[in-house]
Amino acid sequence: MKKITLKDIAAEFGVSVSTVSKAIHDSHEISTEVKSKIQKFAKAHHYRPNKVALNLLNRSTKSIGVVIPDILNYFFVQVLYGIEKVANERGYSIISCVTDHSLKKEAMTLEMLSSGSVDGLIISSVASERQTKKHLENINNVVDYQIPLVMFDRVMDAIECDKVIVDDFEAGYKATKYLLDTGCKTIAIINPMSKTKIGRLRIGGYKRALKERDIDFDEKLITPIEPQDDLDFILSFILNDKNIDGILALDEITAVKTMGIIKARGYHVPNDIAIIGFTNGQLSKYVTPALTMVSQHGSYIGETCANRLIDRIESISSPGIFEAKVVKTSLIVRDSTRKITLG
Repeated sequence: MKKITLKDIAAEFGVSVSTVSKAIHDSHEISTEVKSKIQKFAKAHHYRPNKVALNLLNRSTKSIGVVIPDILNYFFVQVLYGIEKVANERGYSIISCVTDHSLKKEAMTLEMLSSGSVDGLIISSVASERQTKKHLENINNVVDYQIPLVMFDRVMDAIECDKVIVDDFEAGYKATKYLLDTGCKTIAIINPMSKTKIGRLRIGGYKRALKERDIDFDEKLITPIEPQDDLDFILSFILNDKNIDGILALDEITAVKTMGIIKARGYHVPNDIAIIGFTNGQLSKYVTPALTMVSQHGSYIGETCANRLIDRIESISSPGIFEAKVVKTSLIVRDSTRKITLG
C-alpha cells in the first residue's frame, strides 16, 4: 500500500499542505469542520506524520544525510570530503549512506533518513535514464515532507530541488579533442555507465569532437560494460577488430584496468594506444604511466552542495527558487597520452 502524504491529503480536499498539517495538529487557525474532515480522512488512510515535517520549525538535528551509489568510485569520496568540510565549518554532522546502485536500498535509506534523523539530504541517485514511477515517488516523498534536498551528479529532471551537476558533455568533448590533437585517429570508448544520462552526455561530447574533424561516428567503437563483465575478454575483441590508437574509459577504475590489460598484451602506452580516464583519483596518479584524467572537481561539488543545503535549512535561500549549478571539468594531462606537437 502506498504511504499517504500531506500532499495527497491536500489534493483530496483542494487545500494547501500547510493547511493539512495545521488541521492534523489541531491548530486553532483551521475551522472545526475542516479539521474534523481532514483528521478522519488521515486516520482512515493510516497517515503517519513525519518527524522532520512536524518539528522543522522548532527543532534541528544539526545533521545532514548524504546518499551516494558507490563508495569505491573516488569521485564520491571527494564529494563526501567536500560535504564534511563545509558541514563541520557550519556546525553540522553528516550521516553517509551507500546504496550500491540498488533502487530498493535507496528507497529504504531515504525512508530511514526522512523519518527525523536529519535536517536535510544530499543525494546522488542510482536512477538510470528509464526512471520508474516508483523511483520518482521515493524522491518526491522527501520533497513532500518538506525536507530540504540537494541532488548532485546523478540527478532527476522531474524532481524540483537544488542541483549541482558536472558538464559531462563538455568533459567528453574536451577529452576526445585532446586525443585527436595528439594525433589519435580511431578512439574507442569503454562505458561502464551506459544506463545513465552521464554516460550519454559524455558520448555526446565525443561525437561533437569527431564531427568537428569530419570523422564519421562508428557505433562499434562504443563498448558498454557491466561490473560482472570480463574486461580482458571484451578488450580482446576491440583490439583485434579495429586499429585503435586512443581509448576513453568513463571512470577511473575502468581506465586503470584497461591500461593494465593493454600493457600486458604488449602495447605501449601512449605510443601505440593513448588512454584518458574520468575522475582524478589516487589510482590514476601512481600507476605507470600516470593516467591523463578528466577532473570533475568532486571536493568543490561537495562543498557547493553542503553550503546550498545548509542555506536552505537555515532559510537563507529564497523559498521555492531552485538553482541548478553546472561545474566545468579540467583535463589533467599525464603520461598516458601523447604530447601535442605544434608546428
